[in-house]
Parts: sequence; C-alpha cells; structure tokens
Amino acid sequence: MKRKIYICLLLCIVSFPALGETKWDHITWRNEIRLGWGDQLFESLMWHNPTNITTTMPESFQQTYHENYRHHQHIWLEYQYRFNHWFSLGGMMDMSEVGWDDVTRNGAGVELSRSRGHYFYNLVFMPTIRFTYFHHEYVNLYSGIGIGMDINGGTETNAKGQRTEVGAAVNFTVFGVSANYKRWFWTVDFGGMYALKNANAIYMASSRIINVGLGARF
Repeated sequence: MKRKIYICLLLCIVSFPALGETKWDHITWRNEIRLGWGDQLFESLMWHNPTNITTTMPESFQQTYHENYRHHQHIWLEYQYRFNHWFSLGGMMDMSEVGWDDVTRNGAGVELSRSRGHYFYNLVFMPTIRFTYFHHEYVNLYSGIGIGMDINGGTETNAKGQRTEVGAAVNFTVFGVSANYKRWFWTVDFGGMYALKNANAIYMASSRIINVGLGARF
C-alpha cells in the first residue's frame, strides 16, 4: 500500500510541470520595449510651497523662500528579453525633475525679487529582472526588481560645492499587470523607487508608486 502511495506521489511530482503548461507558454516575441510615466508622490511631499512665510517682521527684514514648485514626474524607458514565459532580464532608464523659484520677501511678506530656473533631477540606470507568475495571451501578472545607480544633479551645490552626486538606486515592482493585444501591450505597475548616497543624501524614497506604460514586443 505504501509503495502505491509513493508511486502516485512520484508521478504527481514528475507530471506537475507539464500540467502547468498551456499553449500560452510559447513565446512568440522575446523582446519587449516600453515607455512609461510614474508619479512623484515622495517629491511632492518633501518639496512643496512654504506655509510659514514671515509677515510680522520689519520691512527691512529679508528672507528667501523656495516657491512655485514644479514636479515633472518620472519618464522611463525599459527593455526586457524574455527567456521563457516566467523570466525576463533587461534594463531601465528613468528621468525625473523638480523645479522651483527662489523668492525673496521682506518682513511683511511682500515679494522683492524672484529667481526662476532652479531645479534638481534624478537620472537612474539599472538592470531589471521580471518574474511573470501568470502568463496568458491577453493578460500577464508579474513582479520585478532593479538595482543600479542614480545621478543627482541640478542648479544647486552640496557642501563640497559639487552640482552632481552619484548614489545607489533600487526599484521594486510589487505587482504589475499588462493587457496584451498582439505585439502591443499596456501596463500598470505598483511598487517604489529608492535612491540615496548616504543617510544625509536621500534622493528618492517610495517614489514611482504607480506607473503606467505602453510597449511593443518584437
């Protein structure tokens, strides 16, 4: 009796991969490229218009504020090579920017001068891995991760007088879904991008929580 049970278990283990295969496991196009947009929720929370402008000091008092913040969101481009129906490897480039005006006001809050054109940017390069756990002709579900470098620069300087710094970057795709039509596909990803040089230079944290993209396979 035990021998029959062992034989049945062995047959189940051997046959399980075959049972899981479907006609959608065949990969027609192995190359993917997509262009997308991601939010700047972290940046909008960290860098926003001041709420405590001084208005009760003598007019001779002057102070400069960062105002009129402009969040240009994430624009990214990604390439993936599909080795099989569940594993893909590729690379991604991501660009985001935040701009603002430097406004000098007197003690009554009256604007004295305004300097436009101030900004900082983050340019990210990273290899990416994707794991597709549901693969179908019309819908794919996946997760992924990317680890690379972030170039932070702009009009401002750090304590050493440098305008550009380089740090580490990581991007998580906790859940992603793609809707497919022949070689074209549309995606929505939920995750987060992080970038920093050290504890005192954090460029992104939980940025790009939501991403949408349009891509093609070839």
